[in-house]
Amino acid sequence: MATVVAFHAHPDDEVILTGGTLARAAAAGNRVVIVTATDGRMRNEENGFRLDELRSSARILGAHRVECLGYADSGYGPLFYPDPPGRIRFGRADVEEASRRLATILRDEDADLLLSYQPNGGYGHRDHVQVHHVGKRAAELAATPRVLEATMPRELVCRVGHLARLLRLPGPYERDVVRTAYAPRATITHRIDVFRFARQKRDAFAAHHSQIGGSGTARGFAGLLRLPPQIFGLLFWREWFVDPALPAGTVRRDIFD
Repeated sequence: MATVVAFHAHPDDEVILTGGTLARAAAAGNRVVIVTATDGRMRNEENGFRLDELRSSARILGAHRVECLGYADSGYGPLFYPDPPGRIRFGRADVEEASRRLATILRDEDADLLLSYQPNGGYGHRDHVQVHHVGKRAAELAATPRVLEATMPRELVCRVGHLARLLRLPGPYERDVVRTAYAPRATITHRIDVFRFARQKRDAFAAHHSQIGGSGTARGFAGLLRLPPQIFGLLFWREWFVDPALPAGTVRRDIFD
């Protein structure tokens, strides 16, 4: 059996991009470790319940260990707020220092595989871009054999955005973001069938209560979580990764291939 470490920016990212894959890996007897760079807090005075939500999500997915590197959320958008007292926003973190923290976990776990992000951070979020830099360097420091970068097909994201506009629903991203978001389908090397783990993925996301409801995209997530697992699975039956060491056009069906 193998050990996979999934490195994410914020609590809830572990479900959105890799929830089904992690549940599938755990169900097959592999050791699953989830690490987030931040605790999801923008300000120190905010309640730390997002880490509690992360731990609940991890239990549902079958993960064996959860860690947080302790950085503050950098926020998304043009404004890059100052660091809160006593903490550093992950987008400003020293890459070498953050990489050493993650590399320590990779060595402790003797990780066979690290799941990280692409250079564009998916949709350009500064914390997600930083995950790529830190994940890549940590894998070098720990001599982790393989790194896969979680992604989605850009063409699919474009279609979802177009459909949302037709239905006058909030789209996941702005039009100018979608043009360079995630990865062209032809460059994706791993396409993982996670249909059998739809209930776990749905329930794990539901564990992140603070991110559901309200307005905009959060309201859309709330509607999706009301779907029966079978319907949810038909909508979210696949997850995607890029192995930068493989040539474009390669297709694998399991993260351990």
